Amino acid sequence: MEKSGLSHIDDNNAPAMVNVGEKKVTRRSATARSIVVVSDEILALIEDGDIQSKKGPVFHTAIIAGTMAAKKTGELIPLCHPIGMDGCDIEIKVDHKEIVIRCTCSVTAKTGIEMEALTGASIAALTIYDMCKAMSHDIVIRETRLIAKTGGKKDFHHE
Repeated sequence: MEKSGLSHIDDNNAPAMVNVGEKKVTRRSATARSIVVVSDEILALIEDGDIQSKKGPVFHTAIIAGTMAAKKTGELIPLCHPIGMDGCDIEIKVDHKEIVIRCTCSVTAKTGIEMEALTGASIAALTIYDMCKAMSHDIVIRETRLIAKTGGKKDFHHE
């Protein structure tokens, strides 16, 4: 890290990709969570663990969209390293009025995979919003956060 404490700023305060050339390859994983709060009108449409919409099954489509986005994180976030993920698992559960999305990504690499997990969870949440907005705009993407990460300098666990 540079003097500012920010990892993507060089000595001249200009944006810079972190050089990971000297880092060790380690097994890394990260889990992120997004929470989508929806109306009773939308919740009433849940049948067999998913919401059927005119655009298709909402949760299944969100899982595919989140996985696709996680794989493209290096293209979406300017200073993020493009990495080949070993795995991406997205789980969607309903808890009262909340749709809880958990995205876990893993890789064996020189850099972490947190951004891929956060991107996967975020895009899955946005996909749920997009597919349900015709039924109700009473939808809030309340939270996206890192829940856990392993590998690299230090592990992190929120829950």
